[in-house]
Amino acid sequence: MKNALNCQSMMKSVRNVFKKASPDSNTSTVPIEDCLMSGLALFALKYPSLLQFDNDRARIAQNMKNLFMVDKVPSDTYLRERLDEVEPSKLRSCFTRLFSAVQRSKKLEAYQYINGSYCVSLDASGYFSSKTIHCDECCTKKHRDGTTTYYHQILQAAMVHPQLKQVIPFAPEPICNQDGTKKNDCERNAAKRLLADMRREHPHLDITILADGLYSNDPFLELLEKYNMHYIITAKPGDHAWLFDYVQHANCESYEIKDSNGYTHQFQFINDAPLNESNENRRVNFIDYKEISPKGKTKKFTWITDFRISEKNVFALMRGGRARWRIENETFNTLKNQGYNFEHNFGHGYKHLSHIFANLMLLAFMIDQIQEMGCKDFKKALQNRCNKLSYLWQQVRFTFFTFVAKSWQHLYQWIGSFTADQQLPLPDTS
Repeated sequence: MKNALNCQSMMKSVRNVFKKASPDSNTSTVPIEDCLMSGLALFALKYPSLLQFDNDRARIAQNMKNLFMVDKVPSDTYLRERLDEVEPSKLRSCFTRLFSAVQRSKKLEAYQYINGSYCVSLDASGYFSSKTIHCDECCTKKHRDGTTTYYHQILQAAMVHPQLKQVIPFAPEPICNQDGTKKNDCERNAAKRLLADMRREHPHLDITILADGLYSNDPFLELLEKYNMHYIITAKPGDHAWLFDYVQHANCESYEIKDSNGYTHQFQFINDAPLNESNENRRVNFIDYKEISPKGKTKKFTWITDFRISEKNVFALMRGGRARWRIENETFNTLKNQGYNFEHNFGHGYKHLSHIFANLMLLAFMIDQIQEMGCKDFKKALQNRCNKLSYLWQQVRFTFFTFVAKSWQHLYQWIGSFTADQQLPLPDTS
């Protein structure tokens, strides 16, 4: 199981899925698995553009064969044309296979949190916007001046833990125009599809959903109940005036603790409160929390949850609720600012290309997160690059050009054998 978390094993696993992504015709110049693996390499190597990747493909051809199992790297135009035809749903099992590898390795156990459940944070993010470029799946926004903005978004779920740096992403859910509909898709509809897929793919996983105030409504809570999922969801006064008024006049319990860093944590909580006036039968448990820093700065948060609250678990529930931000900080910010170029338009196409690139980017991110979690050679190479991922990505690309690596293990071991202030010599690969 240890070997299942190294890059070579994960690349083989996703390639097996890619083979089934689309039926190849006899006239195909490059098989679909080579096209998809080339797209994955684009993000695994942190290329800033597909054009630069295309310019380098002759120089990296042998390493593409050894490390990504690609016999022939397609041109940028051919790559876009082939990937545009692939249904994004065909890539879902890549994420479930990698997740299963983490689960079998016992690394997933560290993510257990409240009552043994796993915290899964939800959030949406846009990654494409244009007034001219568009495809059949683009959502649209009409402006008063008569112009139209075309855009793409995804709804992303990721397993998080308050004390762990790495996150484990699930397959992204596209927020896009659905076949046969004229209205724009929306985050709430995407959440319905995402939860259904998540429960189908992980029927026995004990899940606690972390989400923002958009989801603190009866239909979504009913959906979570249907799929047997727990929740800690932000509740804002502007959205729940009736609930906050009820809490204000109720007999809430209070709890206060000061930690070793001098922060004061103040809690007020109540169990079995009605969600709102029109849904009094929907009962929720409510937390009002204040954090006061040693300098007197105050932060305030409020959540609803289905976990029964007590002094014994209210601090853990608070930390779980605040861990929702890891979907933004450790996922989207990393994708935008740590070499993945999340908001760059690598290619739009006419059908699915934009979403396929988003899936491949998230898949490369998942592989990196798993390596950082459980691959000793990767961690050694990262440590010798001052524990900065941006330094490691630069070194991986440089090494990709300078010698032929026999495997990912060979590549990382070579990088890891030199400290950051040492210049890597060319190895003897004879």
